Amino acid sequence: MNRRSFLTLATCAAALGSSARASYTGAAPGWPRRLANADGSETVLPAPPARVLSSSVTLTGSLLAIGAPVIASATTVRGAFFEQWQAEARARGVEKLWRAGSIDLEAAWALEPDLIVVSAGGADSALAQRAALAEVAPVLVLDYGAMAWEELTARLARATGREAEAEALLAGFAESLATTRATLTLPGGRANIVSYNGPGAPNPVARAGGAHGRLLTGLGFDLEDPPTSWQSASMPASADVVRASYEHLTQLSAETTFLLAGTDADAARFMADPILANLPSVGRGQVYGLGKNSFRIDYYSTREIVDGIARRFGGA
Repeated sequence: MNRRSFLTLATCAAALGSSARASYTGAAPGWPRRLANADGSETVLPAPPARVLSSSVTLTGSLLAIGAPVIASATTVRGAFFEQWQAEARARGVEKLWRAGSIDLEAAWALEPDLIVVSAGGADSALAQRAALAEVAPVLVLDYGAMAWEELTARLARATGREAEAEALLAGFAESLATTRATLTLPGGRANIVSYNGPGAPNPVARAGGAHGRLLTGLGFDLEDPPTSWQSASMPASADVVRASYEHLTQLSAETTFLLAGTDADAARFMADPILANLPSVGRGQVYGLGKNSFRIDYYSTREIVDGIARRFGGA
């Protein structure tokens, strides 16, 4: 969005006056609330926010899923929203704010938010500008890499007064997961999940207890858990994956492999890799893309993953 568009938004907000911000300034049961930040500090919100600015593209999907009043969101470094929820963002009129790693404080002021959500880490973190953003509006800092997407959804729901919506969303998803599991005919043996990048690059392998591992376990798969000794010493550890080297992939033993952020074309490339020819999953031809939007886990991407598994392994 250009500067003129931001100034127009600010002018419109000013013209609406107190009515535009009534739900924020008025008294509401259960408010004010003290919200815990990732660093142990607290943010106080006097009332449910009516204008939420998401400085993290990763957090935006969870806000949209519970119907939070998101007015603008940061994008990826390429200037895009995540594909799994971009249609919802367009329908809701969410404005593109700034690219990940590039903060525009003037834009934040112009939008007049009453809550700014910041990621504690990742390429889309605006944590370095936290103090400046706090002069615009209360700032909530969350570490999306340290919690399950369900917990993140619940935390954002409490911050925005959308607990009922979050509870319904999570209950519906749990029911759908159980229903889908009952329809599946899964291949025998274990499964693993690999972010396949080839030689000369890290090739993360999902942990059984990580976000993707828990999701596939919930669908009935038995996950192969990679040794933590495979973790690259030059990269930060993660609760979701072990950042293994390419050579470690030859030691995988599961009969089925899913490729993180992968498609069927990526699966074909994996099976054609001569270094990986002896893997059990390659020998059985059981290598599948988990979906191009499966890298970041939120409600929308988990739905895509579950639907994809159902299409591939569901009963007739």
